[in-house]
Amino acid sequence: MVFSSLLFLFYFLAPVLLIYHFLPEKHKNVMLFVVSLFFYAWGEPMYVLLMLFSVCFNYFFGFVIDKHKSRAVIAFNCVVNLGLLVIFKYSNFFISGVNSVIRTNFPLLKLALPIGISFYTFQALSYCIDVFRGKTKVQKSFVAFGLYLSFFPQLIAGPIVRYDDIAAQLNNHPQKIGMFSDGVQRFCVGLAKKVLIANNAGQLWELSAATSGRSMLSAWLGIIAYTIQIYYDFSGYSDMAIGLGRMFGFKFCENFNYPYISKSITEFWRRWHISLSSWFKEYVYIPLGGSHIYETDYKTTTRWGKLVLTPAKKAKLRIYLNIFTVWMLTGLWHGASMNFVAWGIYYGVLLIVEKQFLLKKLEKLPGFVRTIYTMAIVIVGWVFFASTNFASAFSYIGSMINIFNIGFGDSVFLFRLFSYWLVLLAAVVGCTPKTKQIFMKYTSGKLHWIRPLMAFVLLVVCVAYLVDDTYNPFLYFRF
Repeated sequence: MVFSSLLFLFYFLAPVLLIYHFLPEKHKNVMLFVVSLFFYAWGEPMYVLLMLFSVCFNYFFGFVIDKHKSRAVIAFNCVVNLGLLVIFKYSNFFISGVNSVIRTNFPLLKLALPIGISFYTFQALSYCIDVFRGKTKVQKSFVAFGLYLSFFPQLIAGPIVRYDDIAAQLNNHPQKIGMFSDGVQRFCVGLAKKVLIANNAGQLWELSAATSGRSMLSAWLGIIAYTIQIYYDFSGYSDMAIGLGRMFGFKFCENFNYPYISKSITEFWRRWHISLSSWFKEYVYIPLGGSHIYETDYKTTTRWGKLVLTPAKKAKLRIYLNIFTVWMLTGLWHGASMNFVAWGIYYGVLLIVEKQFLLKKLEKLPGFVRTIYTMAIVIVGWVFFASTNFASAFSYIGSMINIFNIGFGDSVFLFRLFSYWLVLLAAVVGCTPKTKQIFMKYTSGKLHWIRPLMAFVLLVVCVAYLVDDTYNPFLYFRF
């Protein structure tokens, strides 16, 4: 059951909101926990047991970790959580790798990927690690903890909500009219991003990906369409999740901050999927040592007649190894495939290069040049992300640089450009914060009624679109 479906909007969300509104406060968490499990079970009836195991296991271990503060206990907890993730998401990936390397024929496990397992596993880990660190108190209510892990708005597509950010809200999240109204408006904006822009851009991308003998411009048009699809799909789902949370009295963290206006890859990853980047920084990068260089890692040198401290080579290498490790894991988190690993390594290497010498040089360039540089790298990276194997990825990149000498442009490119120009234009305009700033400026004060009216119009248009259209892909089955 995806958010951008008539089933969710009218047969799930509407009755849930109605019942929730009239329930006594003391029963609301129980109700949300139950409907969240039902929401998950609708798509995966068997794997709701896995979800319940994760809830029970981490709830119990929260008390054990809080009592003993033992490294062995937290290590065991991490092994179990990550072990489940590895078994259900990566077992076939590793078996296939072994079969390829040593020429064996081990059978693949016939395990379907539990939807959202990467998201709720990371949330469980953040809770247990923060309890171990003493950064948060153990949650004594089983229902509140179960709601934290299974809450349906952010269960299947994020954002990854850290327990410390939502702990106080679990026991106190009153449904306020202003917050509810903001939530509805945010949800409608996210729905429009998904249904009106991402779905149409996705159709253009699939046409391009399925076409053999692409001209150079057709290839670029296709991957730009995917660049639009992945952003509007993912950020649209995040908007819907944040909006749904507000409808029920919860405030979730922002997950996207106009990443396509970034002026470096470093900045891009501060703006894209913020909750995932923050999670890896807090729970992997910093524990590995991060970018921290101790005094013993410095050496004294003379430069221009002055004594200065510079990082020792081994300290720099450790920093770069940390970055490389984190980004390889980031790629693997997105999917059990070598193209995702390559995509992660691609960004790891680029971030190391920027950190080493490129950022200072980029700062001297005009802002629009830096944005073009960033987007060129991001667009090429999406080729690896969207492809199922290296052969198709390199074939597509070959089309982008016209290595096959098929031609610069053709009638197919012109036809698709004129067919989708309105979607492409709307997407480009929506990628910048300026559009929102102008809209908010001219709909404030006495014209504030325009905002809910626009949200209603978007909802009606999206519903009409969903009634007539069957193309509504869900990109997060792989995550």
